[in-house]
Amino acid sequence: MSYVTHLEAAIDGTHLPHNELQTLHEGRPLWVRYDLQAVDAAMTKGAVAGRAPTMWRYRELLPVEDESKIASLGEGMTPLLRCEQLGAALGLNDLWVKDESQLPTGSFKSRGLAMAISRANELGVERVAIPTCGNAGGAMAAYAARVGMEAFVFMPADTPIVNQLEAAYYGARAWLVDGLITDCAAVVREGTAEMGWFDVSTLKEPYRIEGKKTMGLELAEQFDWSLPDVILYPTGGGTGLIGMWKAFAELAEIGWLADARRPRMISCQSDGCAPISTAWEAGERFAEPFPDAATAASGLRVPAAVGDFMIIDAVNESGGQARACPERSLLSWARRGAALEGIAFAPEAGACLGVLELLVAEKAIHPDERVVIFNTGAAQKYVEVIGSEPLPRLPQSVDWGTLSSQRESADSGVRVGARETGWAPTAPGTPPAGVASAP
Repeated sequence: MSYVTHLEAAIDGTHLPHNELQTLHEGRPLWVRYDLQAVDAAMTKGAVAGRAPTMWRYRELLPVEDESKIASLGEGMTPLLRCEQLGAALGLNDLWVKDESQLPTGSFKSRGLAMAISRANELGVERVAIPTCGNAGGAMAAYAARVGMEAFVFMPADTPIVNQLEAAYYGARAWLVDGLITDCAAVVREGTAEMGWFDVSTLKEPYRIEGKKTMGLELAEQFDWSLPDVILYPTGGGTGLIGMWKAFAELAEIGWLADARRPRMISCQSDGCAPISTAWEAGERFAEPFPDAATAASGLRVPAAVGDFMIIDAVNESGGQARACPERSLLSWARRGAALEGIAFAPEAGACLGVLELLVAEKAIHPDERVVIFNTGAAQKYVEVIGSEPLPRLPQSVDWGTLSSQRESADSGVRVGARETGWAPTAPGTPPAGVASAP
């Protein structure tokens, strides 16, 4: 049974029916709305605790009506890990990481695409398409394969090679495009009438938010239905931050939170692609497209987000901030975090750590506050940037004294968006102009 009542336009509050396919209203995203009184009457904490440890344990707050249509690979619950060594390096006493890298497709995209594909399957969709510059393409391909749906994936030509290969590996028709994710989105948009596919781009259908909000539901449950003081979230399209803020509001309305305190939401970007932080710092609600977007964190390379105002609204309502870390520090923080805690920090999480360093220095975060960082993907999917320096070869005659010396990490010479500085491994083959088949 679904407790969804309607869809609501985020830009002006217009109500739309939820039992038919919907995309945008006035070019902007839709919220899924529930009968929360009915949810409160039907759902108990005890019942949730006794269910399988996947994101579907919160089914009364999710939009799927027919459970036989669910596309699932066992997504959630992901570990919430206390990080004392990393916290000490940053001057914090209560630092945690929610590690989304352990989801079925190696990133938080599993949540959103599992929900989007499940609902599309329920509404009769047979063909889907997505523009992506990172993990979303592989996740969509995997969940589409799970329910026998045809999938098309369009990626910038410099998308990390693992992301390229996994989309094709799961059976999608995967293509490289010269340009940015916005150029890939144009291909999807222009092909809709001819190809008859359903566009599952970030926030261009209403259900990815509902999958991503399960991060907030899980976090609340893992902290015994209380919330941290601060959440730092890497922001490209921003669906996760928006979804968590929605989750906290719904939990508060059904009376499940231990107190009225909500986290300060910190949107984290790189200064190589910072449309949200630029708009927020200027006091604007809508962001201008970011020129010449380039960052080693491919998931952050979103120069224009359709949900920009939703991100900034959540940040402002929470008393948070939208900030960008220097691109030069992003990878060094990701590597340092990995070495200190053994967590496979993706470059996007490095942006969170870089922003956190700034906020601690500014005394915007107190050392004793409870702080949570989201690691949204696995470092192993970014071989171009984490493996840019070859390992030393052990000589036949070993000098044992040299084994304890530490090499400095080389943070220069990595592939940065559409540019390269120094040496870095690149994807095999050079795509011709326009659209080329992925390897």
